[in-house]
Amino acid sequence: MTEIGKGQFDLETAVEPFDDGRFAVDVSDQWNIGDNPNGGYLTAIALQALRKLGPHGDPISVTTHYLRPGSGGQPGVVTTELVRSGRSVTTGRATLIQNGRPRIEVLAAMGDLSGQSGHDNEITIAQPVEMPPPEACVERDGLEQGVKLFIASRVDLRVHPDTSMAGRSTEAETLAWIRFVDGREPDALGSVLFSDAFAPSIFTRLGRVGWVPTIELTVHVRRRPAPGWMLGRFVTEDLYDGRMVEDGWLWDSEGTLVARSRQLAMLLPHADTSS
Repeated sequence: MTEIGKGQFDLETAVEPFDDGRFAVDVSDQWNIGDNPNGGYLTAIALQALRKLGPHGDPISVTTHYLRPGSGGQPGVVTTELVRSGRSVTTGRATLIQNGRPRIEVLAAMGDLSGQSGHDNEITIAQPVEMPPPEACVERDGLEQGVKLFIASRVDLRVHPDTSMAGRSTEAETLAWIRFVDGREPDALGSVLFSDAFAPSIFTRLGRVGWVPTIELTVHVRRRPAPGWMLGRFVTEDLYDGRMVEDGWLWDSEGTLVARSRQLAMLLPHADTSS
């Protein structure tokens, strides 16, 4: 850990208020995939600003539209707007701007995932998949994705051996363990990041896919995770006209479902990051 009680994720998503609803940020380049910061990392920066709009600190529903790539190693500004403040949910909107251009637009509902609502009914059908232990899995930086993964210095991803080979499967599925490299324990905010930090599931079917930029990402965080490794399953069952829809599930170290996600992304075998 780089500071007492804080990890690299906390320091590199920190925001500093300087005007009404506006926050200064420094976007790190250590979360890059190729030339651009990971989309989940950019969303986490926006959520740090939205946390300051009301009393609710846990993201429970987050939708991000990616307007253009962010720039790692450069400052930015997050503008925020309080949409509604309620007793159990605070809804806000945030825009991350760099060099005068909006990069992402986030609409999020913030709540309390402490489990103290008093409701004891539960239905959870999605169960964690069988996985070898992390030490028997393949580090993501060793995969043949076709792009430099700077994010591997921040996120430790261990992929199931059966889903670690490029183009060797008839299914588009990624199974992996995930945690922060510096030992920071997972939380609700980290679960949003992790939902966008896995190797694209289409990799296992099509092979080297390079950068797969997200158009829109929605994450529903259901609980605060227990300490330790988290387990993710991501599946693409819909690829058409260069656009893919990927569904994801995240479980904590106790096998409890923590988050579900869906994203629409572009398949760019020869990645164009100039937009």
